[in-house]
Amino acid sequence: MIKKAMTPGAPQRRPVRDGLAHVLAEASGACGDLGTFLPYVVLVLVAGLAAPAPVFAGFAVAYLMVALVYRLPIAVQPMKAFGVAILTGTVAGVEIAWGGALLGALLVGFACTPHLVRAARAIPQSVVTGLQAGLGLLLGALALRMIGGQWLLGAAAVAVLALSFVLPRGPWALLLVVAAVAFGPLLGDGLSAPGSTLLAAGGAAGSTAHAPSLLDAVTFGVLPQLPLTLLNAVVVAAAVARSLHGDAAQHVGERRLAATSGLVNLAMAPLGALPMCHGAGGISGHHRFGARGMLAPLLLAGLCAAAALSGDAVVELLARIPAPVAGALLLYAAWDLAFSRRLFDARPDCRPVIAATALGTFGLGVLPGFAAGLAAEAVRANIARRRAPAGRRRP
Repeated sequence: MIKKAMTPGAPQRRPVRDGLAHVLAEASGACGDLGTFLPYVVLVLVAGLAAPAPVFAGFAVAYLMVALVYRLPIAVQPMKAFGVAILTGTVAGVEIAWGGALLGALLVGFACTPHLVRAARAIPQSVVTGLQAGLGLLLGALALRMIGGQWLLGAAAVAVLALSFVLPRGPWALLLVVAAVAFGPLLGDGLSAPGSTLLAAGGAAGSTAHAPSLLDAVTFGVLPQLPLTLLNAVVVAAAVARSLHGDAAQHVGERRLAATSGLVNLAMAPLGALPMCHGAGGISGHHRFGARGMLAPLLLAGLCAAAALSGDAVVELLARIPAPVAGALLLYAAWDLAFSRRLFDARPDCRPVIAATALGTFGLGVLPGFAAGLAAEAVRANIARRRAPAGRRRP
């Protein structure tokens, strides 16, 4: 009787364990993009350049939209070029709102035309792979600067995250973030400490000698950000999502990514949110630490909504996370972005194109890297055409 009573119970407990493992993996994956998210958001808030309620409300709305539209962990990040302009004092106040809304309108305009998809699909895969690798190298360099002189703490954080290679869907990122918040003051300087991020070399907030204007918002915010968003947050992000999630990401297209980025900025930037976009590195980070479905963005939407209601208290909490811990999270996202499957599957004649694009992006920026990649691809294609007839004559 005992044996019969226990047998039916075994299958009933299994789904509970599987369900708990799924939730933990999604929660861990939700933390996978904090290395990109935290430095910009915390520094902007700690410096008093934006109010926490509208900033976190903007991310809550964006992640809720991601969960409903994509049903996948598609990252939402602060716009990096625009974030630099904010943190260096070049853009402030109403200029942030106008700049974010203008970027949103431009992205919606791109999404409304099929020319965006045609242009995106005309870009050679070797160039897209090189852009992806170059952006990964940029994020990796940022991660190493965040780790800075606290190499022991950074190495320990990296070692914890390395457990994801043994148990890929373990809650390693979640455990690391919880430990960092709990013991941050004992471990080292937090994200709010001077010089703890990539932006320390770029100047301090309010360092400009003139009052920001709408022209500054366009010149220093919109113009540098737009090509970066179109390439990294639309073209490369779509490629990364399809590479990592396969058939589940067939609906993650370039026009849809442009549309969701544009709409959330049009709706939320005028209310005080930071300009936001999707990020290829963030998609890799979410996936690396276990996120596979819509639960991760739903969790992030809930956490951001709670943070918006908490106000300044959440800023003090996040500022406790040591910069090397955020750097370790960013380093893993950079690794996944730089060393993608396309990099290893590329044909030998495409690898010089990938290298030229990656090195150009890393050394000079996204647009010069893109131009270098197109030039290298043109040279490769020309050489291939010249060699083709000789190859056909061989027995």
